[in-house]
Amino acid sequence: MDRVGVIGGTGLVSINLESEHQAALAQRGLRITRTDVIVAETEYGPVPLKCITLDHNGSARELIFLQRHHNDGEANKPPHMINHKANIKALENSGCEVIVSVCSTGTLLADFPPGKVALAGQYIDFTGVAMSYNDTFAVFTSVTEPFSNELNTMLEQELRKVQNFSQSERMYYTYWLAQGPHFETRAEVDAIDKLGGDMVGMTMAREVKLANELEIPYSAICISSNWAAGREPGDPSAELSHSLVSSTANDRLDPVMHAILSLVTG
Repeated sequence: MDRVGVIGGTGLVSINLESEHQAALAQRGLRITRTDVIVAETEYGPVPLKCITLDHNGSARELIFLQRHHNDGEANKPPHMINHKANIKALENSGCEVIVSVCSTGTLLADFPPGKVALAGQYIDFTGVAMSYNDTFAVFTSVTEPFSNELNTMLEQELRKVQNFSQSERMYYTYWLAQGPHFETRAEVDAIDKLGGDMVGMTMAREVKLANELEIPYSAICISSNWAAGREPGDPSAELSHSLVSSTANDRLDPVMHAILSLVTG
């Protein structure tokens, strides 16, 4: 793939390949030739993007990085205030062939413990908050399979390899969209469990809806960063900490970057 859009959040605050992922670049024969920071103007608002040009055996490849929580130079916009329409439109206007989202999630399941990196296979959104480019005329978009099977398969292969997972290791989970910015209560997590949610986040499902409307293949790499409320082994009353969630997620970026770079060399 020549141009890959990458969305980071709590699980990927910034993308610093040369200083933090030099080994992954060298392993794949990639060399950074140019980095540009721009502001993409869209009809929904401005979006800052970091454009990284890579050389792969004489051919140019590009990663277009978007920090979903961008907020006047910081990465701290609360989840319920994110301008998803501007973000996804900026990646479309930049010519991204695919979008890979990196998400930090709270886990409900023992087979998705904190530190594991997997993929979203489905999402559940019962927030009641509409997210669509079609605000004037009725256009109904199918999201029976909201995530790109082809893209997921490519990412899955690399995530298994770098985490030393066997073929029997489960790699797909259902993402439950919580409204935020508050974490969930124990009772809410119990209800989410009963309704089929495997992990909880506050943003990603809105992005994939918009990407589907624009017919851009989208996948979500999900970092299990913490136990959901009430699910901490041995301490169901444990409080959740935003700083701890962020720290755990950012400690697991090596398999994430290997998976993303596999797309531009595959």
